[in-house]
Amino acid sequence: MPVRVDVRTSANLLGRVLTALAGPLAVLAVVALLYREPVAPFVVPAAGSLAAGVGLSRLERDDPGPREAFLLVALAWLSIALVGAVPFLVAGVGTLADPVNAVFESMSGITTTGATVVGSFEIHARSILLWRSVLQWLGGLGILVLAVGVLSGLSVSGAQLMETETQNQNVTKLTPRIARTARLLGGIYAGLTGLLVLVLLVLRLVGLAPNMTLYNAVAHALTTVSTAGFSPEAASIGAFSPAVQWVVIVFMLVGATNFVLIYFVLQGDSSRLRESEEFKFYIGVVAFAAVIVAGVLALDGQFATTEETVRHALFNVVSIITTTGYATVDFDTWSTGARHVLFLGMFMGGMAGSTTCSIKTVRWLVVAKTFRRDLFTAIHPTAVVPVRISGGAVDEGTIRDSYVFILASIVLFAALTVFVVADAARAGVEIGEFAAMGAAASTFLNIGPAFGFAGPYGSYEGFPVTTKLVMTVMMWIGRIEIVPVLVLFTPSFWRS
Repeated sequence: MPVRVDVRTSANLLGRVLTALAGPLAVLAVVALLYREPVAPFVVPAAGSLAAGVGLSRLERDDPGPREAFLLVALAWLSIALVGAVPFLVAGVGTLADPVNAVFESMSGITTTGATVVGSFEIHARSILLWRSVLQWLGGLGILVLAVGVLSGLSVSGAQLMETETQNQNVTKLTPRIARTARLLGGIYAGLTGLLVLVLLVLRLVGLAPNMTLYNAVAHALTTVSTAGFSPEAASIGAFSPAVQWVVIVFMLVGATNFVLIYFVLQGDSSRLRESEEFKFYIGVVAFAAVIVAGVLALDGQFATTEETVRHALFNVVSIITTTGYATVDFDTWSTGARHVLFLGMFMGGMAGSTTCSIKTVRWLVVAKTFRRDLFTAIHPTAVVPVRISGGAVDEGTIRDSYVFILASIVLFAALTVFVVADAARAGVEIGEFAAMGAAASTFLNIGPAFGFAGPYGSYEGFPVTTKLVMTVMMWIGRIEIVPVLVLFTPSFWRS
């Protein structure tokens, strides 16, 4: 039976992605020159990525279909993670000099996970730490825009890639051509990043953020709007003033909001945002969790003032739910109740069509409404009650897909937890069950910090090599929403 996937077409399009990746690497080479740091860590992978990209781009291709799009998405994320690890290896400094650690850090960057194996930040060149931030910026909306832009004339495949990220059955096209849509969304993404840089620098000018340099402003803007969480500071956002922390809260919330809704707000139409049930649900979940955590912290007397209690509770709840992974304090030292709320928040995620990861609020909203519908029909078995979100009926196939995705996520999370515990015992690494669950959820759902030695001020470097390799794969699977990777391992995908 013939192979039904046109590998040459996917490889050709992957070549365009790799060719484009040489651009950011070249920019970082210039940054290294400005800081009088070695440029080889960026020149070497830039040349390799460009050569591989040009070579693959010469392959003949046909019009790609959904299967080629699935293959392209999976290969693109994996290839960028591998190329992204080269600067760490060439620099050869600290824990990132180890190949497994370098790939782990790069995959964590491009998947916007934010889990790090870096122990001592001060030993690394500023250009290397900035590369971590650039990876995460690309791994947010940037890499999606790149993929759709590469497939400029292929509306079906472009739509499939958008569905992979947003999990919408029908992509809402802002314009007749997806390439223009990608440019619009990319413009919003870049605009928000630039706006945050400006706001942070203004805070410095007025004396509210004395240690907010241009370097820190750029590095943190890249990883805030992308809801990713890498920081060049060991203390993360805790290294900065309360004013900075409040600003970052706002931009994390925006980064986890559907960019299509943001587009309409910028066009002067805020009604779509006001009428969005998913947005209301998303904000409601954040507020509810923040109130609980703040209440627990107040009862524990964790902080001296009400402002501190509210700020730290809200910041870390928003950071976890939006899958950003920043921290203002070491929340691993908080009481059990507060830490468990944060753990549950890992399974939430922001809105579909945003830069966030995890399960996403729209699926939970669909499941909640379906459960309420099922309770009603249990009493009224002849009733026909559609599930509606923002006034529109949800297709039964979408409902089924939401249940399947949540079930698959929980099963994979449980399997990873068991592996983390078993592999740690094999390697003689001491890790508690809750810490293992946190690390499994944090890597698979692309959150970043967890608990124990993988906490917000800790590192994943202490896990066994085999655990880090498996976590690297799980970050990849989780970021592109399970299906585009797992479907590659089904015989029917290749032959049908």
